[in-house]
Amino acid sequence: MTSLLTWPLSLLLVIAVHCSNSLEDNKIPSLCTGSPGIPGSPGLHGSPGQSGRDGRDGRDAQPGEKGERGERGEPGQSGVRGLTGDRGDQGEKGERGTPGECAVAPKSAFSAKLSEARTTPLTVGDAVRFDKVILNEQGDYNPETGRFTCRVPGVYYFAVHATVYRSSLQFDLIKNGNTVASYFQIFGNWSKPASLSGGTLVHLIPGDQVWVQMALGEYTGFYSSPKTDSTFTGFLVYSDWKNSAVFA
Repeated sequence: MTSLLTWPLSLLLVIAVHCSNSLEDNKIPSLCTGSPGIPGSPGLHGSPGQSGRDGRDGRDAQPGEKGERGERGEPGQSGVRGLTGDRGDQGEKGERGTPGECAVAPKSAFSAKLSEARTTPLTVGDAVRFDKVILNEQGDYNPETGRFTCRVPGVYYFAVHATVYRSSLQFDLIKNGNTVASYFQIFGNWSKPASLSGGTLVHLIPGDQVWVQMALGEYTGFYSSPKTDSTFTGFLVYSDWKNSAVFA
């Protein structure tokens, strides 16, 4: 009787121990199956892991195709000027150049005298025609009119030398109808001729005219002979012609 009673108890004890071990392993045996539990909340993110080791260098690839040329960029700002460098060595002497054109200074000069036929009494207001040309290379003096016409602008010097005989003499140096200078020499019935000389500087521009003119009717004692002359001379002292290579 006693053994029959202890057998069921031993069986129950074995089952209880088996179920206890399964619960510890979070496993429910088929004999103790329950309803599925509610899903748990998501867990927190874990801390970052350690950096991995550098990988091996890759193999060199083949060069790619050349790309199209880009647009030209805008010029940059000018940099600060650098310091002046040391003076360089003297260079070699260059070849001699070809000869240049020769600069020719403007010229103008004349000189003329009275012929014996012109010593007859002259009229007041008339230009004295020194008709015997001594020098007139540029042709600026006209012996037919006794007048010099300016071609080259500048300063000129004019001089008159007169032999005075038979009467006193007074004449004027005229520029464009205006008196520039006057000269006078009295003659006192001497047996030999007297002389009268004078000169002055005049500034002229092209087209200006200069001549000698009788001043008074009773003083016309110009004289000329094979032994003595009366002359009219003029020449350019310096030019202000800006087209001249010499005087520009």
